[in-house]
Amino acid sequence: MFSKSKINEPGPKQAGAADSKPETGADAPKAGSSDKPAMPLTSNKPKAPASLLSSDLTITGNLRTTGDIQVEGTVNGDIRAHLLTVGEGATIEGEIVADDIVVTGRVVGRVRGLKVRLTATAKVEGDIIHKTIAIESGAHFEGSVQRQEDPLSNGGAKRPAPAAAAPKPAAGNGTAEA
Repeated sequence: MFSKSKINEPGPKQAGAADSKPETGADAPKAGSSDKPAMPLTSNKPKAPASLLSSDLTITGNLRTTGDIQVEGTVNGDIRAHLLTVGEGATIEGEIVADDIVVTGRVVGRVRGLKVRLTATAKVEGDIIHKTIAIESGAHFEGSVQRQEDPLSNGGAKRPAPAAAAPKPAAGNGTAEA
């Protein structure tokens, strides 16, 4: 321990002789300036383990978290997360939105993510909107792929709006003015 303290002392030694007199005083500023222990404590809070939805679990409804989710079971609903891992035996029927998405199972619905990865065992039926994508050989994919700079916010709004807006004005103009 003392050798570690001495190793850390060369930086503050320029402050001088005060380090050699009060060794506990030198230790106290190190504890106060020990940003290294404080950083892992704050880093540990955001790095909570991923929520695991086991293979015998079926969820009907939407899931939303700022953390990570690993799905091994079945979800009938939309999922929004930071990191979403779809396990090999998992099935998701709904839209998934996450910063980072890894699919090794089955997804039926739209996929929106900054980083999307389909492994060799993935089966996706739906459109993928992404910033970056990786599709391994052997992955099954049926749908369209679209790259967007910000797929999390713009991807969902841009795509349905033109399709939904185009028929409505045409029908509205013919019905309202006629």
